[in-house]
Amino acid sequence: MRGGFDIDGLRSEIGVIPDAPAKRWRFLNILHIIGSLSPDGGGPPEAVRQLVKAYVEVGVEIEVVCLDEPDSPYLADVSCRVHALGQSLLGRYAFSPRLWRWLHGNVHRFDALVINGIWTFPGVATRSAARKTKIPYGVFVHGALDPWFNKTYPLKHLKKNFYWPIQRAVLHDAEVVFFTTDAERDLAMQSFRKSEWNSMVVPYGINDPEDAHPNHAEQIQAFYDAMPQLRGRRFLLFLARIHEKKGCDLLIEAFAKVAALAPDVDLVVAGPDQVGLQSKLQHLAAEHGIGKRVHWPGFLGGDLKWGAMRACDAFVLPSHQENFGIAVVEALAVGRPVLISNQVNIWQDIEADKVGLVDEDTPEGIERLLLQWFDLPRQERNAMAARARPSFVRRYGMYRAAQAISHLFAATKAEAKTAAV
Repeated sequence: MRGGFDIDGLRSEIGVIPDAPAKRWRFLNILHIIGSLSPDGGGPPEAVRQLVKAYVEVGVEIEVVCLDEPDSPYLADVSCRVHALGQSLLGRYAFSPRLWRWLHGNVHRFDALVINGIWTFPGVATRSAARKTKIPYGVFVHGALDPWFNKTYPLKHLKKNFYWPIQRAVLHDAEVVFFTTDAERDLAMQSFRKSEWNSMVVPYGINDPEDAHPNHAEQIQAFYDAMPQLRGRRFLLFLARIHEKKGCDLLIEAFAKVAALAPDVDLVVAGPDQVGLQSKLQHLAAEHGIGKRVHWPGFLGGDLKWGAMRACDAFVLPSHQENFGIAVVEALAVGRPVLISNQVNIWQDIEADKVGLVDEDTPEGIERLLLQWFDLPRQERNAMAARARPSFVRRYGMYRAAQAISHLFAATKAEAKTAAV
């Protein structure tokens, strides 16, 4: 509770929203702040894109400010006003005097601000502008406070400890820090000392892809036109950034060990290679004699992505850390089973709904995962596929998140008006 605002009570109310008819918030104007909307950034930019569409559905006015170049082609399909301020300084920290000036000159136009991501300058700039104008803001952490990062990158963790007082202030002063699962919220409290903020788990997901392009056959055909070598082949699909966090090496090693048991199944590893890992993985696949059965189409977007999702036998994500897993939900939305590690924080939903398989993020765990899938009778694999989309519809529509965020800030706005009288 802060300033007379009962966030715990609101959190209870928000739990009821997903089953209610979509309420429209016509007098609410929200600004999202993010370093980049490039698809190469993985989950956070995709989450903003999905939220933008969902806000429109519930009647919220939405704008985005980012540090992309204004002529970046991936901005063309964002369905709201985007203020692209150009390249930042200091690399990933995204230091930008232009953003500082823009925020201090514009945030008064909005009822609320939402920061997407932490450990960077945009959060600091937003906090400063919000404090001066008394505009409430929230923060999506997007998994960046998971203790896994501390253990895996100890030198980075040391640097973050020095920066923590600044980052902690951004989180502490927020009206709310948004988490996408209970597990993400609870793990975030373990990473640093003095972790004090108002937290809220929001219902999360994606917009229904069937609304955008219901012609499944065209999307599948587009994928096979791009990857003709896969025609007539079953395949498992990995679609994410090619990064060690995603467990790509575990997947190659495990597939090499079990591939002989399923000679009609290939593996597609799709996604941007930001750290130069792909060549090492290709060499690993060749060493194990499966080079010709592992395919590397690079980043897949639009119809190519959805065609790959629809055509695959199952979607696989052996991540070491995943606060939610947007691509997992995308697979469910088009009726595909998922094979994931128990470090993907929605794994309990997957098990409960019987729409996939789950195991540990270890070499042995991922090998068991693939073996279990190959051992399943076709009837059971088909049953999992049949349950996948109903699971998505029940749990993961993004309008629920837009409703929850809008409800929070509408209540904050009303409380502020009452206090001013």
